Amino acid sequence: MLNARTVACGFAMRFSPLSPLPSPLSMLSIAVNNRQSRLRVDKRLLKKAVRLILEDAGIEAADISIAVVDDRTIARIHAEFLDDDSPTDVITFVLESTPDRLEGEIVASAETAIARAPEYHWSPENELLLYVIHGALHLVGYDDTTPKERTTMRKMERYYLRGEGRGARGE
Repeated sequence: MLNARTVACGFAMRFSPLSPLPSPLSMLSIAVNNRQSRLRVDKRLLKKAVRLILEDAGIEAADISIAVVDDRTIARIHAEFLDDDSPTDVITFVLESTPDRLEGEIVASAETAIARAPEYHWSPENELLLYVIHGALHLVGYDDTTPKERTTMRKMERYYLRGEGRGARGE
């Protein structure tokens, strides 16, 4: 799943000063749509995190949409697609996945991030970043339905959060 930058411990390496920069001809399109007003959204940071996950997974062509919404909106989407009318943190949709291309959507709740962040002693912005990282990991094939998969997912979340200088929940 990960490209040649994978290290012995099983995690992808971040860009170092010696790493080549991403190609300007990159076929990775990542859009962020902020559909709420309660939390400031760092679109550049969200795009950067998703781009790194896609690149580390060896995905060269992708069209990803990130929507940051309120609890009412995510609850409606949750009900429509997963038969649960409660708000949730993040919902991910893989719209197309072929060997040549990935198209997907990440919908994350800013209100849930605001509500849950104090439980982990960090900012709502970090909580929202975690949701987007979690959604991007789902897009590239990670799952969290079994205990083993959950452990791997949490390790990858911590890896990408630390790479953005954010630490992990509760640290």
